[in-house]
Amino acid sequence: MNDRYPGEEPRIADFHCDVLSKLLADPRLDPIDSANNPGPVTLDATLDRQRAGGYMLQAYAIYLTESKHKTMDAVLRSADLFEQKIASHPGYAKVRGRRDLERALQEGKIAALLTLEGADALQGDWALLRTAFALGVRVLGLTWNYANWAADGVLEPRQGGLTAKGRELVDAARDLGLLLDVSHLTDAGFWELVERTERPLIASHSNSRRICPHPRNLTDDQLRALIAMDGRIGLTYVPYFITDRGQAAASDLLPHIEHICSLGGEDQLMLGSDFDGIEQHPAGLRHAGEAGQLRQEVERAYGAAFAEKLLGGNAIRFLRQNLPE
Repeated sequence: MNDRYPGEEPRIADFHCDVLSKLLADPRLDPIDSANNPGPVTLDATLDRQRAGGYMLQAYAIYLTESKHKTMDAVLRSADLFEQKIASHPGYAKVRGRRDLERALQEGKIAALLTLEGADALQGDWALLRTAFALGVRVLGLTWNYANWAADGVLEPRQGGLTAKGRELVDAARDLGLLLDVSHLTDAGFWELVERTERPLIASHSNSRRICPHPRNLTDDQLRALIAMDGRIGLTYVPYFITDRGQAAASDLLPHIEHICSLGGEDQLMLGSDFDGIEQHPAGLRHAGEAGQLRQEVERAYGAAFAEKLLGGNAIRFLRQNLPE
């Protein structure tokens, strides 16, 4: 199904941003109008910038920083900020299931999807997991860069996998219909998750480790596994996940695209910017309003049909197949 009109540019679906983390730190920030955030803290992914960039979907991560206590109270406050400052605005439509997604696309609103980056605050309590699902969380990453009760993160020195309780979490998430996100997991945790779940997984914001050897990126074997299950790989704009040469530009994402496609991933690639979670930005991708720069690079290199899939089509198809009714 085509989600745009003839002559309209391919629209953007972005599977990861950290707007909610900034709002939790400072609720005075405005996620609607970038002009209301003159600094020193600003927001990359505001509604006016998303509209300028041609967005149709934005995933909003609940992420509790390492400097804060990772409590359920902070998750509830983040979810409330999402409801009050984003989902309630007429420019957005909150997505809990497929019908919400279709309605948002038909009405030309930006679909707003809630995710949870790290299960720390759930404390191994399935009542809290069900509460997060009831609030609208539809994607769960088991951990961030370090260890918690469920799993080791990619920078945890011991490089372990899932805990016994973490394996129970995977089963509980499956029963609820939560999608699982492997970005930030150790390699060991990644493969345990692949073995344990029958549903396709996503890496919401990770690039190719072959192109840029950062541990947060994915190996060729991991990429092949995600491709084989028709999961998704969200190209991220974090400069040091794009290149180890220092400053990055939008065009530096092309080698990642080229390599992942060489592994068969043309239909599994999507975007996961990490806007508002990064302090440095690639040239030409400083905020959501500059998404057209990436669109131009991709169309110039691979054509409009491929650009439509990468920029949004693949992500929307995944959600149509995997969100609850």
